[in-house]
Amino acid sequence: MPDDGLYICAPDGPLLRSNRDALDLIGEAWGSGATWVAVPAERLHDDFFSLRTGVAGEIAQKFVNYRLGLAIVGDISRFTEVSSALRAWVLESNRGDHLWFVRDLDELAARRA
Repeated sequence: MPDDGLYICAPDGPLLRSNRDALDLIGEAWGSGATWVAVPAERLHDDFFSLRTGVAGEIAQKFVNYRLGLAIVGDISRFTEVSSALRAWVLESNRGDHLWFVRDLDELAARRA
């Protein structure tokens, strides 16, 4: 569903867990002409939020390679409360231009404006 260059991933559906999953989503977004992809946090496998697995870095890098912004939308506090490394990565990502963690689509819209 593109909206002003934004592809919004449905909240229900298979969990994103691998490079293949990321590439499938990138293909959908690319086909719609999107420049940003909004992924509900609940669509991400828990491995994404455990940095030692490398899943988050691999998925984020795929989006960078294809020059698509990636926004993780929703409450991830259950993960950031137990991981200082994840908290730091979220803060650093939110300072950049490629990967953002936002509470909701309104916050994403404000950041993109």
